[in-house]
Amino acid sequence: MSIWGKVIGGVAGFAMGGPLGGILGAVAGHAVDKMKAAEAGAAGYSDGGPGSFQGFGPDARQVAFTTAIIVLSAKMAKADGQVTPDEIATFKRLFHIPPEDAGNIGNIWKEATRDSSGYEPYAEQIAGLFQSDPQVLEELLGVLFHIAKADGLVHPKEMEMLSRTAQIFGFNAQAFERLKHIHLGADADEDDPYEVLDVSRDASDADVKAAYRKLTRENHPDVLMAKGVPQEFIDLANEKMAAINAAYDRIEKERGLR
Repeated sequence: MSIWGKVIGGVAGFAMGGPLGGILGAVAGHAVDKMKAAEAGAAGYSDGGPGSFQGFGPDARQVAFTTAIIVLSAKMAKADGQVTPDEIATFKRLFHIPPEDAGNIGNIWKEATRDSSGYEPYAEQIAGLFQSDPQVLEELLGVLFHIAKADGLVHPKEMEMLSRTAQIFGFNAQAFERLKHIHLGADADEDDPYEVLDVSRDASDADVKAAYRKLTRENHPDVLMAKGVPQEFIDLANEKMAAINAAYDRIEKERGLR
């Protein structure tokens, strides 16, 4: 079963709680809380609250990640006041949702756009769930960048949501600038390969190489999947790695590194 089918099919067993669990419960048509007690013992799940992954296995982490992708993408698409066809098309293009799951995923999207609570409670919950895995939160932000630029222009309200979500996820202003350069490229304020690698222009060659090795290690598909990023999202991680490689190639040529 694809991760998209698991989002609805497995939600009761994972019992996320919080706003993400509320969205899934409303769409699935069965109460997550009702199933929690029955399945907690068998699954070894211990509820540490909406910001906890205590007792959660790999499938649960993937479902939480995917649910956050759907909900926050819907919130991003509506951040400038209206959801455009380009934004919906971008979501479909990025994730190749199987036809049999498209209806359920569409219902979660619609529920998220109707929900009046804003995006921050959802961002706060997923930040708590993945607080020890910032690379996973970076991948989620990467998706939001894609949705924001889908119609060819990042609206100020969309940039505001991106910045605030990054802040909730624990990224400082410098880290957010690095992500802008990775995901917006030439659309960022200036195209700086050093920003992408998160090093200063006066960094030593050894420091540049070390930063590049660190990023390639952290963003390896196997590492991301082990931390809860589903296989269906690895193509986006590969896009980020392409931007990192391109930045290092530019610096390598500029400095004559080998």
